[in-house]
Amino acid sequence: MNDCSAMKNIMTVYRKSIWNAFTKGVREFDMIKPGDKIAVCISGGKDSMLMAKCMEKYMKISGIPFSIIYLCMNPGYNTENLELIYKNSEKLGIYLEVFNTKIFKSIEQNEDNPCFLCARLRRGALYNAAKERGCNKIALGHHYDDVIETILMGMLYGGQIQTMMPKLHSENYRNMQVIRPLYYVRERNILEWAETSDLTFIRCACRATERSENYNQNVSKRQEIKELIKTLKDVNPCIEQNIFRSVWNVNLKHLISYHLGNERHHFLDNYDDLS
Repeated sequence: MNDCSAMKNIMTVYRKSIWNAFTKGVREFDMIKPGDKIAVCISGGKDSMLMAKCMEKYMKISGIPFSIIYLCMNPGYNTENLELIYKNSEKLGIYLEVFNTKIFKSIEQNEDNPCFLCARLRRGALYNAAKERGCNKIALGHHYDDVIETILMGMLYGGQIQTMMPKLHSENYRNMQVIRPLYYVRERNILEWAETSDLTFIRCACRATERSENYNQNVSKRQEIKELIKTLKDVNPCIEQNIFRSVWNVNLKHLISYHLGNERHHFLDNYDDLS
């Protein structure tokens, strides 16, 4: 399938489930402003490739004057995966700006938490590359299911309540923001789009972490959360929406403690004053 057919699918077959969900997130969270130069980060997976096509279309029809580049980092992919990325980008009419790093090689000796280190190094490399090209935002392909899985993983494995934000300011890179345009798009619809577009995408493709026991544990945890959500949905069809909305309806009076930046609060701090 060529570029036109893949885009036609987004605007027809998946107009409601993908395109409308995409535009809703972009508009509701005010992700794109006039004058923005956005680095659309391409990992080679289904999510980032879909995001790239949606961003391309939105730039043409939104009426907002902004620009995009398609930034692809090669952290050390093997030849087969790298060729697949180029093949898919050509099919979809995406012109990639590829830059090379040695991130996979850097994490080979890290047995404790290779996935955390890899994510941190990749994010830093993307920020630097985007900044060098004059961008003020990077767009990542996280979707609705990533959000609800992150909420549950934080509670069950991290002992904390937090969510994956639709946009945020970088703490270490001045005047740089992250946006997540697929925030409202469901993974099942992305998978269907990929299948009907006759495209095969890479997954993690990290040779270093695939040999690590911790990598397999992390994958198992993510899959465990997916299975848990699926089981809960059999009992309550609204469970996914409820998880998603739970971090929109936080009552601070009903929390033992919370923190805002470095400022920490505990319910006992002013408990007697409220009697």
